[in-house]
Amino acid sequence: MMKIVVKSVDFHADTKLVAYIEQKLSRLNRYFDKMIQADVHLKLQDTGGRVREKLVEIRLGIPGNDLIDKKSGKTFETAASAAIEALKRQIVRHKEKTSMHGRGVEPTIIDQE
Repeated sequence: MMKIVVKSVDFHADTKLVAYIEQKLSRLNRYFDKMIQADVHLKLQDTGGRVREKLVEIRLGIPGNDLIDKKSGKTFETAASAAIEALKRQIVRHKEKTSMHGRGVEPTIIDQE
């Protein structure tokens, strides 16, 4: 089971948002079940307009590596969904690399009599 830590910078994230992010992140276990921790940072970014851009940065701790993605959007939900989707692709690529790494051609043994 992966530990999920959600931190909001300069504001208080409501429980519905935290639950949404935790639910989305827990689905990543379907693709890779060895994840250790997910650190989620939620920030409000000033773009000069009236509406502040929502920034979501997620760091997934997996054995031997960390996968990181950062997305921004009009809402935290859309930014989080986009970041988690990108992390899903990174996980699939990581699994493909690691599964191919240990597979060489098996040596053939020839009986010599």
